[in-house]
Amino acid sequence: MIFNGIEINKITDYLWEIPKSGKMTVPGRIYTSEKMLEKCIGKDESLKQVINVAQFPGIQKYSLAMPDIHWGYGFPIGGVAATDFETGVISPGGVGYDINCGVRLAKTDLCFDQIKNKIPDIITGLFQSIPTGVGASGAISKISGKEVMQILVKGSEWAAEREMATENDIEFTEEKGCLKNADPSFVSARAIERGMDQAGTLGSGNHFLEIDIVDEIFDERAANVMGLFKNQIVLLIHTGSRGLGYQICDDYLRKFLNAGNKYGINIPDKQLICVPVNSGEGEAYFSAMNCAANFAWNNRQIIMNLANKSLEKTLRIKEKDLGFGLIYDVCHNIAKIEEHNIDGKIKKVCVHRKGATRAFAPGSANIPLKYKEIGQPVLIPGDMGRYSFIAVGTAKAMDETFGSSCHGAGRLQSRHQALLTGKGRDLIGDLKKKGIEIQTKGLKTIAEEMPFAYKDVSDVVDTMHNAGISKKVARIRPLGVIKG
Repeated sequence: MIFNGIEINKITDYLWEIPKSGKMTVPGRIYTSEKMLEKCIGKDESLKQVINVAQFPGIQKYSLAMPDIHWGYGFPIGGVAATDFETGVISPGGVGYDINCGVRLAKTDLCFDQIKNKIPDIITGLFQSIPTGVGASGAISKISGKEVMQILVKGSEWAAEREMATENDIEFTEEKGCLKNADPSFVSARAIERGMDQAGTLGSGNHFLEIDIVDEIFDERAANVMGLFKNQIVLLIHTGSRGLGYQICDDYLRKFLNAGNKYGINIPDKQLICVPVNSGEGEAYFSAMNCAANFAWNNRQIIMNLANKSLEKTLRIKEKDLGFGLIYDVCHNIAKIEEHNIDGKIKKVCVHRKGATRAFAPGSANIPLKYKEIGQPVLIPGDMGRYSFIAVGTAKAMDETFGSSCHGAGRLQSRHQALLTGKGRDLIGDLKKKGIEIQTKGLKTIAEEMPFAYKDVSDVVDTMHNAGISKKVARIRPLGVIKG
């Protein structure tokens, strides 16, 4: 079929392919249902971006898109691409500005009935404890540039050394909260400066902290392994590397301006600027990106620690009775060097996941022992008015998507469109009618992030579940939200 001028063929009910043509060296593949394809996908330039990425030097198998795909900087958000380590490229646009934007899910031993009358107090306490909004700072005492550089190398371990993280927290964070190839000498002074007062801050935009209730269990066995049960109170954190990560991306986009001429790389979009993975420039960006990823893991760890203390204070509850603990932390804006089966051979590749979550299968060496039998937890936040999902990775993901799945709902409307849609509406009142308390720095953020601005995340998650890429474990529903 021809869809918005692009040929796209149905492979299964949940997988569609753009055939290789022109300068594409691999096909494009989009995980979606026909309903989502017609209703949500292709209204922007995201399918054209899938085609553009398929022209990358050294790209392997497919240019992939998850069902939450929408237009992004160069790469589509919801895009996955693996490039050969020896002959391929690495692209800042394939990671994004918010390096290691990710999600962290923490459990409690509390049931809804124990806190149902205290949600407003809980949200007020969290909002007072965790700095939110553009330029948010002051979660902990302002740290020196030297300390920031230690965070860039140590990641979550920096928080552990200061009694803001436990061994459990480190174990259940992707990569144990620290990518080893991180060298602060490749990070600019400006980026270091921007990170000096942003450790433990939530930021703005689609970043949030939620108190949620587990309202449905799909896989009892996997839920038991994770420690999830019906009506349980859990906490979801979504944020990234803040201004430090943004600056690193911006710095390297400028540094790579002449790389195309130097290496003879022709790209269809200047936003896809890239360099060979194993070039000096590629190694420098990779090291700096790893630094930002470590900063982000440490950031979410500090926020989790602040939230723990806030809950204990607000509820006047002891640590052992709260039962607060990390289930898992995943990143969804990253490039990693991994080994995957490419046409029957194990190859080293650079996997770009931009708005996509790692979804490794049961038995994978890179996931905690606790989750070996069920697969890596995959955390998929929705919008603040509906629900989010917890899933697990599968063997099929390893075969088809380089061990990747969706990362969220995906936008339906731009932020500007959402503001127009929300004009004149009592947005806070709309959320309260659904039983959701919210505190934020401004009404503009609420309008930009209302449910009408997003796809229904259940459609996204069901697509990946039915395609066999990630399997649903549980659904959680927001009771209270803080945002910037």
